[in-house]
Amino acid sequence: MDMQDTMDSISTAEAKELPVASLFAKLDSSERGLTSAAAKARQDAYGPNEISEQKRNPVLKFLGYFWGPIAWMVEAALVLSAVIGHWDDFFIILAMLLINAAVGFYQEHKADDAIDMLKQRLALKARVLRDGRWEELTARELVPGDMVRVRLGDIIPADLKLMQGDDLLLDESALTGESLPVEKHVFDVAYSGSVVRQGEMKAMVIATGMQTYFGKTARLVEEAKTRSHFQRAVIKIGDFLIVIAAVLIGITLIVALIRHNPLLEQLQFALVLTIAAIPVAMPAVLTVTMAVGASALAKKEAIVSRLTAIEEMAGMDVLCSDKTGTITKNEIRVAEVQALEGFETSDVLTAGMLASREDDRDPIDNAIIAKVHETPEIREGMSSYEVGDFKPFDPVIKRTEVSVRDVDEGTAFKVAKGAPQVILELLGEEGGSTISGEVSRYVDEYATRGHRALGVARTDDGGTWRYIGLIALNDPPRDDSAETIAMAQEMGIEVKMVTGDHIAIAREIAREVNLRPEIQPASAFIDAPDEEAGDIVEAADGFAQVFPEHKYRIVELLQSRNHIVGMTGDGVNDAPALKKADAGIAVAGATDAAKSAAAIVLTLPGLSVIIDAIRESRKIFQRMTSYAVYRIAETIRVLFFITLAILIFNFYPLTPIMIVLLALLNDIPIMMIAYDNAKVYPQPERWNMRDVLSIATFIGFIGLIFSFGLYLAAKQWLHLDGDTIQTLMFLKLAVGGHFTIYLTRSGKLPFWAKPYPSWRLILAAESTQVVATFFAVYGILMYPVGWSKALLVWAYVIVAFFITNFVKERFYRWL
Repeated sequence: MDMQDTMDSISTAEAKELPVASLFAKLDSSERGLTSAAAKARQDAYGPNEISEQKRNPVLKFLGYFWGPIAWMVEAALVLSAVIGHWDDFFIILAMLLINAAVGFYQEHKADDAIDMLKQRLALKARVLRDGRWEELTARELVPGDMVRVRLGDIIPADLKLMQGDDLLLDESALTGESLPVEKHVFDVAYSGSVVRQGEMKAMVIATGMQTYFGKTARLVEEAKTRSHFQRAVIKIGDFLIVIAAVLIGITLIVALIRHNPLLEQLQFALVLTIAAIPVAMPAVLTVTMAVGASALAKKEAIVSRLTAIEEMAGMDVLCSDKTGTITKNEIRVAEVQALEGFETSDVLTAGMLASREDDRDPIDNAIIAKVHETPEIREGMSSYEVGDFKPFDPVIKRTEVSVRDVDEGTAFKVAKGAPQVILELLGEEGGSTISGEVSRYVDEYATRGHRALGVARTDDGGTWRYIGLIALNDPPRDDSAETIAMAQEMGIEVKMVTGDHIAIAREIAREVNLRPEIQPASAFIDAPDEEAGDIVEAADGFAQVFPEHKYRIVELLQSRNHIVGMTGDGVNDAPALKKADAGIAVAGATDAAKSAAAIVLTLPGLSVIIDAIRESRKIFQRMTSYAVYRIAETIRVLFFITLAILIFNFYPLTPIMIVLLALLNDIPIMMIAYDNAKVYPQPERWNMRDVLSIATFIGFIGLIFSFGLYLAAKQWLHLDGDTIQTLMFLKLAVGGHFTIYLTRSGKLPFWAKPYPSWRLILAAESTQVVATFFAVYGILMYPVGWSKALLVWAYVIVAFFITNFVKERFYRWL
C-alpha cells in the first residue's frame, strides 16, 4: 500500500474509534516511535507539518501597485498627458508609476522575507521519540506515526491520539471560539493548535499540516492585524495632508478656470500636484522601518512576532517583570533542609527525590535531584523504591503526588511535594493544627533570607499523611539585574516586580536589586474598587503571591491610568496578560502558549535584552517622527508655494513634469530613513501631534519664505525669463527638500549633532541632489540654466539651510 494512501484513509473520527494496536498497524509505528530514516521518508511523502499559506502570485502582487486611489490619480494624469500631447510629461509620469511600483514591490518583498525569518525563529518545539530516545525537534519535522509528549504550556503540534498519562485540559478557544477548557482522556484525539492547560500525556501523531482537523485555521504563529497608536497617528497625518492638498488644488483649479486657462491642461496640473502632495511612499516607509527594526532586534535576541509592538515599546513607561528567570537567575538550588515530626534530613530529600522526575526538566525537581546526587548514601538508597502513578505539578492544586512501592520492605505509600500550606492541608484540620505554627515559622524565616520553602509529606502504613519536612530553595538575582533596573529607571521606565512567591521573599530580592520594598500582595488590590486598586498598583514597586490570572488585572489597572505597559511572562496562564499588555514579552524558556500570545519573544535570559529592545524601539520612533515632520513640512513648502505663486503672481513656478520629478526624487532618500542612525532619548516616547504639526508647519513656512525670496530675486533683480525661473525653482525645491531631511532627523538639536546621518541616507540624499542639478544645468526635461546659476541656487539653499537650522533650535526651545 502507498504511504500517502495509508495516511489519507485515516479520518479524525476513525482515529478516535480505532484501537491503539490498529492505529499502530495503520501508521506502521509502535510505542518506540519511528526511526530517523522512516521519519525522513514520511516527511518526503507528506511534506512539513505546517499550514501552507496562500502565497500571492508575484505578478499579481506587482500589478496591485497600479490599483488604488493614489495609483488611479497618477494614471489619470498619465492619460491626460497623452490626450493633450505632453509626451515628456507622459513618459516621466509613466516612469514614476513604474519606479514606485518596483520600489514598493521590492521593499515589501524584503519586509516579508524579514518577517518569515523571524517566524522561523519562533518555530514551535516538540518532544519526539526518535530512534528510541526522546529529542526536541521543531514541530514542522513531525510526521504521522511519531510518538510525542505534551504537557502544561505546550501548543499541541499536530493532531494526536492520546495514549498514556494524566488527563489533559485543553484550551481550544483559538480554534473553536469556545472559552471553556475541554477535558481530554486517554484514547481521545487532541487537535493541532490547542493549548495544554493541565496534565501531561504521551501521544501518537495521526495527522500533520493541512491534513489536521482544523486545517488552515490552526496557525502556529500569526501577525496581528491591528494598528498601533503610532500607525494610526501617521495615517491621520496622511489624511490631513490629503485634505490640505484637496483644498489648495481646488482653489488653484477654480482660479485657473476663472482665468480661462485650458481645462485639460489645468486638470493635468491639478492631478500631478496632488501626486506631489499625497504621501505616496508612506506605506512603504512604515513597512520597511518596522521590518528593519525587527531584524535589528532579532540580532539582539528579541524576536518580534507583531511588528506594531516595536512602536508601543518606545512609549512604554511601566515594565512589570517576572522575578524568576528574569530578575533572578532561575538556577534554583537547595539552600537548607529542615526535617519535622521526628524525621531526618535524609528522609526529606528521599521523599523529595521520589516526587521528582528528571525527564520533565522541572527546575525545582532538578535542584532536588542535584542535591541528592551530592549525597551518595541517599542516592544509593533510591534503588529500593519503585515509582508508580505520577501526577505532575498542577498549578491549580500547587503540588506533585506520586505512588511509591518499597521493594525491600514490601510496603506502598504516597509522597507529595508542593507549597507548604497546600501540603499542610493534606494532613487535615486535626493533623495540620499541631504543626502549622512550626511550618509557618520556618517559611517566614526562610523568606526573610530570600528562600522559597517547599513542603514534603508522605503517608504512613495507615494511609495518613505526615509532614516530613521543608526544603528551602534559593534563586539569587542575576548579576546584571540591579544595573539593568537602574538603567531602565534612567530611561524613564518604572520597573515593577511580579512574583508568586511570599511577600518577604519579594522584598528581599527587591532590596538586592535596588528596588524599593513597596511590595503589595495580590489580595491588596484584586477585589478592591477600580479607583482604590489603581492607586495601590500605581504606587507599588512590586507584587507578591500573584497568580498568573492576577497579572491581567495589574495591566488593566495601569492602562486605565494612561500608562503604556510592558508585561513579561513565561507560562500558559500568562497568555491573557501578555495579550492585554501594550508590549507582551515572553521571556527566555517561555512555554509555546506564552510565545504565541506575546508580541516579543526573548531568547536570552534577563532584563538586559528588554533594555536593548526599548532602545531600538525608541530609535524607530525617532525615524518615524522624522518622516512625519519631513512629509508635512515638504507638503506645506511645495504646495503652498505653487498655490500662492499662481494666485498672487499668476505664474506657474513648476511645470507638471518638474512636479513629478520632484516627487520621484523625494521618495528615494526618504526610504533610507528606515536605516538612519537615531538618538535614544532618556524618556518614553509619546506621540505628540501638537509638537509634530507645530515644528513641521514652522519648517515648511520657513522654506516657503526662502522659496519666494529666490523667486522674487530671480524676477525683480536678475530679470530672468519664466522658463529659467521655473528651472531654478525646481532645483531649489529639490536640493532644499533633501536638506530638510537633515533638519527633521536631528529634532531639537543642530543638524551636525550626533548621531550623524547613516551613509545610506547621505548617499541617497546627495545623489538625488546631484541628479536634480544635472537635470537643471543641462536642460533635461526642462530649460537649461548652466553651472553658474545652478551653483548660485546651491549657495542660496545652503545659507537658507543654516538659517533654518538656527531658528529651528530656537523654535524648539520656545515649544
